[in-house]
Order: sequence, then structure tokens, then C-alpha cells
Amino acid sequence: MVTIFNRANKIVFLTCLQLFLLLGWQSLYAQEGTEIRTRIDTTAIRIGEQVRLELEVLTDSTDLVEFPEGQTFLPMEMVESFKTDTTVLSDRMKLLKAYSLTQFDSGTYALPSQMILVNGKPVYSDSLNIYVNNVAVDTTKQKLYEIKDFVPVERNYAFLWPYIIAGVLLLSLIAFLVWWFFYRKSLLTEEEQIAALPPYEKALIELKKLDESRYLIQSNYKGYYTDLTNIIRSYLEDDVHISALESTTDELIFKLEMLRDGGNLDLDRDSIEQFKKVLQTADLVKFAKQVPDNQVISRDRGVVEDLVKKTKAALPEPTEEEMMQDAAYLAELKKERKSKRVKRFALAAAGVVVVLFAASIAIFGFSNVRDTLFGNELKSMLRSEWVASEYGYPAIYAETPEVLRRVDTKVDQGEKEGVNTRQVFALGSPEEGFYLRMSSSTYNTKEAFDINKEVESTIALLEEAGATNMIVKDDKFTTPSGAESTKVFGVFQLEDSDYDKNMAYEILNFVEHGGYQQILLVYPENDRYAPEIVSRILGSLEFKIAGNV
Repeated sequence: MVTIFNRANKIVFLTCLQLFLLLGWQSLYAQEGTEIRTRIDTTAIRIGEQVRLELEVLTDSTDLVEFPEGQTFLPMEMVESFKTDTTVLSDRMKLLKAYSLTQFDSGTYALPSQMILVNGKPVYSDSLNIYVNNVAVDTTKQKLYEIKDFVPVERNYAFLWPYIIAGVLLLSLIAFLVWWFFYRKSLLTEEEQIAALPPYEKALIELKKLDESRYLIQSNYKGYYTDLTNIIRSYLEDDVHISALESTTDELIFKLEMLRDGGNLDLDRDSIEQFKKVLQTADLVKFAKQVPDNQVISRDRGVVEDLVKKTKAALPEPTEEEMMQDAAYLAELKKERKSKRVKRFALAAAGVVVVLFAASIAIFGFSNVRDTLFGNELKSMLRSEWVASEYGYPAIYAETPEVLRRVDTKVDQGEKEGVNTRQVFALGSPEEGFYLRMSSSTYNTKEAFDINKEVESTIALLEEAGATNMIVKDDKFTTPSGAESTKVFGVFQLEDSDYDKNMAYEILNFVEHGGYQQILLVYPENDRYAPEIVSRILGSLEFKIAGNV
């Protein structure tokens, strides 16, 4: 009997020990794990009032905790995010994060679970229901007024300022080049100014410059006589119109005598003989290296100037035909100079364009410069001012490049038993290279809802638009606010399209509480701007379930 009693005590002791160890292990596990508590100061507010949501996390003191930020509480709107309150409890840490939320429509709203990251791993808070009641208005004291019309808002053109400044600078540069090459008075050099003078004045100025030269100081007689004879020869060729520069001394004197004898040049014989001696002296200096004395040099210089003056006086007045020829020559010369200016301007403008183009490529990259110059629809879409709005019922909140337009659609007879309502909104089309389609439906919760049937219907829609060689894959997708969906994606080729590329598509399907929401995205597979557009749209998605108003 005693043995049986001792054995019973032993069994009771072992059982109590096991219970103690089990409870102690559970308590230790709860202590080392992460606990999340969700509190709210009230579950019923009036329109516009605020509710305080508190998320309390009890975790290890070494854990890194990240609370949600931004508008992750939709359909409730976050008004204020308070500073995190931290309390250390032995080896544990308690963090309290508070938010102030509100809503401006009456109804029952489900505050979604919030994702909290603990050491990079997500944990979720509880979801809560909040009731937003209308504000009772005593119409005997408070008058009612008509709803005000929409107030048009001017488009923000701030993003255009860099382009305006760049355009003004470019136009200023072009205007400067046009003035420089076409309207600026040419600043001629001294040689160009002398060359533009009449032959007689030109000859006298060149003789004066010869007097100021250093030929005689340096005993460079050959250079002196070369310039002296070239001055008189050039004058005779320009004003008397004889080939003097390429003629020998005898040939030039013979031509002058022929003009005198023919009555075309009233020049005395003595002047021609003296000019002949000057040319002969020049030949001896240039080819025989003879050194003339200063008297001969001075005499020859005077003979040349005297011959220029006498020849000018001896020339008959130009005929009308000669004057016309001179005018035509001047016009041709002006035209030639203008043509040279145009060529210089074209070269300068081309140089500026090449430099600007090269600098732009170096700074922004070739693809950006190409898309800016020749245009890229998706780049323009990405850089435009996006619109945030809600679409359909149950509502889909999203940011998009443009406002989505409602698409007329009807529920097929075969779907009426399962689907109650359907609303579709779209932007673009598959043929245009970018297509966004959002649809919201309500269905009968008494019957099983078939997502695969809806996906097959959407794929059939793409095939009707010309999609071929479709590759279909599936995966899971979670929005930043924690909404989970079934994702169907892949690539296809689009026939009869302006885009010579493979197209990618994504179909996101959200099903919850009698509501079905689908997002379809179609875009060029290898376009550099498309992933950023898609990421921005998907990152802004928020949903209201069918039970909310």
C-alpha cells in the first residue's frame, strides 16, 4: 500500500515538474519573442474628427524595429505621425508609435494591418473597424447652400524653366552668330583697306609705305626695287588694263608706246623713257646684284610716282559700258563675300551644334539626349505631372501619368450569376506601346469566385489586340500597404504595332470580401523608362474592400 502511495506521489511530482518546465519554457519564449499590441482610443468618430492609433512593440533590446511611414492606413488618412517612445525593461525594449488618423466620408472602414519590420522581417498588427458618423445639422439654425462649382487650377509649368533658359541661351547664340557674320561692319586689316582703294590711291599709299620701309637701311636694294616695280606694274594693270606684272621690261615699254601711238594713253615720250631706265636699273639690281647710289634710288622713286600721276591724268574718262562692268564686278565681289560669310556662319553654327551635342552626351548620356531630341513617349509620360485618384467600386487608389478613362463594359450573361457589377478604367492601348487597365467588380459571396476565369478573359483580350507567342508565368505580389495578390506576367509579340519590340505584361488580381480588383499593365519589354513607370504605379496602389463605403 505504501509502495503504491509512493509511486502515485512520484507520478504527481513528475507531472508537476513537466508542467512547470513547460510553462517556464513558454514564458521564456514569449519573453524572447516579439509582441505587438494594437490600441485605438475610439472606434467611432464623426466626419473630420481624429482617432489615435498606437502600435506597441515589445522585443529584445538589440532588435532593429521599423514602423510604417506614409499613407499606409488607407482608407483612413494619416494626419500626423508622432515620435516613437522607447522604454527599456531589463533586457527587453518597449517601443510605442502613435498616429493620428481621420476620414471625411461617413461609413464603416477597416483599418488594415500594418507591417512592422523587426530586423528586416515583417510582423503585422491587428486590423480594426472604425465607424465614421455624419454630423447632424440643424437646418433651422444652419442654412444650406448650393454646392460650389469646380475651381479650375492652373497647370504647374515650373518644370519648363530649364528648357526655357536653355532655349533663350541657344537663340541668343544664334542671333549673335547671325549679327557677326551678316550685319556686323567688317573690321578690315590695313592690307584689306588698302586693297579696297582705287588703283591710283592704292599706288600712292604703297609708295609712301615703301619710303617708311627698312629696305635701304638694311641695304636690301633688291627688295626695294622689287616692291617699287611691283607697285607701278600693279597700277598699270589695274588702271590702264595691260598685262604688266608678267611682262618683261621691253614688252611693257612696247605696250605703253602702242597705247600712246594709238591715242589711248596721252603720255609723253620722255616719261616713258625715264620709266624704261627705272625698269632697267631694277633688272640690274635684282639679277646682276648691282648696288645703285642714293641719287639713282631717289630719282627712280620720283619717276615712278610722277608716272602714276601722269598716267592717271592721261587716262580718258571711263565709258558707260566700263562703268557697268565695274558695277557688275563690285556686285560679284559683294556676292562672293556674302557667300563666304554664309559658309563661315554655317561652319560656326555646325561647330556650336556639335559642341553642344557632345557636351550633352558627356553630361546626360547618349540615350537621354536622343530621347530628348527625337522624343520618347514613355519618357514624357514619366516626367509629366502625375494624377492620384480612386477608380471604381471597390475603389482602387493609384497614381498614374494621366487620368484613366472609363471604358463601357457589360457583364456577360454567363457571368451574371457570379459577378454583380464591373467597372473598367484604362489609359492608352497595347498598340500604342503602353496600356494600363483597372477593373473593379463585386461578386456573389455565396458562390466560389474563379480568378483563373478572369485571367483567361484578360489574356483573351490581349490576343484580340494582336498578341502572339505569349509566355505566361505566375507569382505572388504584395503592395507596400500589405495587400496580397496573384500575379500573372510574361511577354508576347504584338502584330501590326508601331513598336518593333517584344511587349511585357503584368496582371495583378486582388480578391477580398466580395470584391475583385484587377490591374493590367502592358509595356515594351526592353524600354529603359517603362520599369520606372510600372514601379511607380504599383508602389502607389491602395485598395478598399467591398464592404466599405
